[in-house]
Amino acid sequence: MEQTFREAYGVLQQHAETLREQQEPNIDDLLKIVTESVAAYQVCKKRIDAVEEALKKALDGAGVDGAGTAG
Repeated sequence: MEQTFREAYGVLQQHAETLREQQEPNIDDLLKIVTESVAAYQVCKKRIDAVEEALKKALDGAGVDGAGTAG
C-alpha cells in the first residue's frame, strides 16, 4: 500500500529533525535516511502535482485563470 501524503511528509520531517539534531554525522544510517526521504518526497510531489492539476481544471472550468484573477 502506498503512503499517504501525511505519512510521507512525516517521514521527511522526522529525517530532517534527525539530521539537525546529530552532533556527528551517522554514516551508517545515512543511506537509509536518504533512500526513505527520496521515496517520501516522490509521494509528496505526486500528490501535490495531482492537486495542482485538479485545481487548474476546476478553475479553468469556472472561468478563472491560474493567476487567481477572474477571466
